[in-house]
Amino acid sequence: MKKSVVVVEDDRGLREQIVQILETAPDIKCLGAYVSAEEALPQILAKNPDVVLMDIKLPGMSGIQCVAEIKKVMPAKQIIMVTVYEDSERIFRALKAGANGYLVKSSPPEQLLAAIRDVSTGGAPMSSHIANKVVRHFHLIGNSPTESENLSPREREVLELLASGFIYKEIGDKLNIGTETVRTYVKNICQKMHVRSRVEAVAKHMSESY
Repeated sequence: MKKSVVVVEDDRGLREQIVQILETAPDIKCLGAYVSAEEALPQILAKNPDVVLMDIKLPGMSGIQCVAEIKKVMPAKQIIMVTVYEDSERIFRALKAGANGYLVKSSPPEQLLAAIRDVSTGGAPMSSHIANKVVRHFHLIGNSPTESENLSPREREVLELLASGFIYKEIGDKLNIGTETVRTYVKNICQKMHVRSRVEAVAKHMSESY
């Protein structure tokens, strides 16, 4: 089945460019492109796309606020921020709101398409220098060693595989467990490590490993 996508971007030229990129992929279909969070939110809730591509700076409600609103109703919805902003504050506000990935608008088309496929199967796509900012953030704030120590052996295995770049299905295959079981482990890992997403869990784990 094709992966369905909704685009939220106020810049007309960029919005049309993203839609054109999506239309080049045989396994992806665009369900709609919207100029504001207020316009997009009811459509996202009604159309239930697999992935939402969300700009941060939008007229009226911000993209970060829109992510938070979507996650209240659809906590498992996969949302990738696609933005020009690379400062740490916006990155972490987006991730804490529930974003599953973070790409800069200068990313090549193939990276955008790969991110949609990746996040649909449990990945956490992120531009490399954005990922470095996430890791550096956890270096700076430090970590409580008891948070990782609280993980069970199987939870540690799942976290190690996430950090190695494996998606949920691949982790399930390696550990001979179902994809939903992997999701449950990831949820427990996030709770025990006091983070909001698998992205933060992996970054925290990476920073502890240095």
